[in-house]
Amino acid sequence: MSLLCIGEMLIDFTPLAGFPNSYTANPGGAPANVAVCAARNGVRTGFLGKLGNDDFGKMLAGVLRTEGVEMLVPKLTDEATTTMAFVTLDETGDRSFTFARKPGADLLLNEADVEGIDFSGWKILHAGSVSQSGLPERDAVLLAIRKARENGLMVSFDINYRDKIWGIEECRTEVDKVLPYVDLLKLSEEELCFVGGSESIYETMQKYGIAVIVLTKGKDGASVFFQGEQTDIPPVIAKAVDTTGAGDAFWGGFLSCLLQNGVANTEDLTTENLKAAAAYGTVAGSLCVQKNGGIPSLPTREEVEKKLL
Repeated sequence: MSLLCIGEMLIDFTPLAGFPNSYTANPGGAPANVAVCAARNGVRTGFLGKLGNDDFGKMLAGVLRTEGVEMLVPKLTDEATTTMAFVTLDETGDRSFTFARKPGADLLLNEADVEGIDFSGWKILHAGSVSQSGLPERDAVLLAIRKARENGLMVSFDINYRDKIWGIEECRTEVDKVLPYVDLLKLSEEELCFVGGSESIYETMQKYGIAVIVLTKGKDGASVFFQGEQTDIPPVIAKAVDTTGAGDAFWGGFLSCLLQNGVANTEDLTTENLKAAAAYGTVAGSLCVQKNGGIPSLPTREEVEKKLL
């Protein structure tokens, strides 16, 4: 069982409780969050992305090593600094981001980096739309997705729209190029417009050949769409301190559970194992929101299973 995540890893500057206008540097970035979450839940994981040859890039590389995530582009780049995101939290713990990325090192991932990767040793490739927001990373990720499909991997994609990075129509254009290759699609309620609204989910699945769509609904749980049926997963009630990384915790748990249950291709998917995976992911997300920061808040397999009992 193995998961390869491609895209951005960055520094989240998270508000420091009790110290107005003060921040602490936490490792984050959606694909990296998913990779670390899966690693903490017993799955072999790899990360395919570029980091800057600076203090933050070295810090993030150290996090990957500590977490047991294989770093497939180990050389740090001198061409740009590691991407940074400043997090704002409201009274409910919900987050918003301001990015320092013009460009960030993650955008410099290129097709040559992808050409040297052996995709045959992995089961799932996971990516997200932030990687599609600029070149050369956009082309590199699309190449990786194509190579993954050629090698029989399942492709997972998180729409993960960030309005501070680009406009919704531009994002929609690039996401539409990816969807024909996607097997497992994650989106939030705010991103339903990318599939034409809730009433068009099954039509979108049929149009692009998507096996599963998972709609995350925060405090209202999640819904799984598979073979024309909708399965609703109830929420796990938790007091949110910081929702940064919650969706990634859900998805890392979801993918981990599928792999641990022996899912190697779309033919292995069933309503039962998808329901179990979504329930597992929901618990992972609920644990994540109770702590500050992206990667620091991601739960382990032991923590999730204890909550599931």
